[in-house]
Amino acid sequence: MKTFRGGIHPDGHKNATCAKPIVDLTPPEELIYPLSQHIGAPAVPVVKPGESVLMGQKIAEAGGFVSCGIHASISGTVKAIEKRLHPSGTVMDCIIITNDGKDTPDPALLQPKRDYKSLSSKDMITIIQEAGIVGMGGAAFPTHVKFSPPPEAHIDYVIINGAECEPYLTSDHRAMLETPDEIITGLCIILQIFGLEEGYIGIENNKPDAIAVLKEKTAQCTEKTIHVVPVKTKYPQGAEKQLINAITGRKVKPGQLPWQVGCIVSNIDTCASVMRAVVDHQPLMRRIVTIGGDALKNPMNYRVRIGTPFSYILNQSGGFSEEPQKIIMGGPMMGIAVPNADVPVIKGTSGILAFGAESARLDSELPCVRCAKCLYACPMNLQPNLLDKMARADNFAALEKLHINDCIECGSCAYVCPSKRRQVQQIKVAKIKMKNAQNKAQ
Repeated sequence: MKTFRGGIHPDGHKNATCAKPIVDLTPPEELIYPLSQHIGAPAVPVVKPGESVLMGQKIAEAGGFVSCGIHASISGTVKAIEKRLHPSGTVMDCIIITNDGKDTPDPALLQPKRDYKSLSSKDMITIIQEAGIVGMGGAAFPTHVKFSPPPEAHIDYVIINGAECEPYLTSDHRAMLETPDEIITGLCIILQIFGLEEGYIGIENNKPDAIAVLKEKTAQCTEKTIHVVPVKTKYPQGAEKQLINAITGRKVKPGQLPWQVGCIVSNIDTCASVMRAVVDHQPLMRRIVTIGGDALKNPMNYRVRIGTPFSYILNQSGGFSEEPQKIIMGGPMMGIAVPNADVPVIKGTSGILAFGAESARLDSELPCVRCAKCLYACPMNLQPNLLDKMARADNFAALEKLHINDCIECGSCAYVCPSKRRQVQQIKVAKIKMKNAQNKAQ
């Protein structure tokens, strides 16, 4: 079974939602659109308070090349542009729209379907850019930027990431079962952009039903040759560099990006969003979100409108079985704890997990015993024990020599540590401190 060196085997906790079909959630009365829902410059509003908007209408344009526009996921009225809490814990400008309950579409959404084969690569990338599509696995990197590598790049592999290795999350799994045609067409579009005839879909082998469905569907595909590649169930199998290594055998060296080894990796939901943008004229307005965790009464997979508050979704799923001590956006390994449940779903929200007191309990740290478990677990071949030590000492020069920026913050080191050392948290803080110090020096 294809895999990579290192990694861990946490409990999957996927049984609560993996067999539950995706439910389309009716949007609430008010939606919140942060202007920063992606890596890069924040979007710039193109609407004003009091203005009426249509579903699918652009309400904020990209603030630069590495940025993304934002579209209304409902029709209604712009209530305000004001500071609101972002899932990251920061306060930033947001567009607030009051829902009129009509979902009146922008006329652009009603155009006839496009034949992507008649479009140039540049045309398709422009459509993806205008649709505001980002990496939906959680990174939220603008997709049009990823699909625009430097002229010297020679892309050999396009890989669709269906690994979904994070515990609890099953939204990609359900998408593969329920909307395989959208995913396959999306992959064909991406292959067309790069002038390739073969593509790959990597799926962890704990999803045999998804593997079977996509193998059957890809066998019927006459446009491109698509290989469905089962990969070993291991965390973080879905990380970009690890999936590339597992499927192609190529290694993305320290400081390199995937395009430098001839690879482009895209998430399952991103791939389907590309299809809807290019063929159906649909900007990114919805996404699939897994609602789970041991403090939740009824775990679900919902298709929700961008801008929907977490609290609304959690209430729609039946509320809590116990008072949650921590609510996480994303998975429990790489997700972030949100300050409260009133923050909105953004483009990178793959999951909303609520945990009770026992699951959220934080053990006391003990001294490092030099067992080297973190070294064996690290998928990037780093030395987490030394990174942890240098991070606590603010030794930035040593951290650079230890390749701190190659850390993907997967949390494998902290997971296996018998002393409960919080290496990944220290590394995250050190990265922020280093960036702040560089900015100050400049």
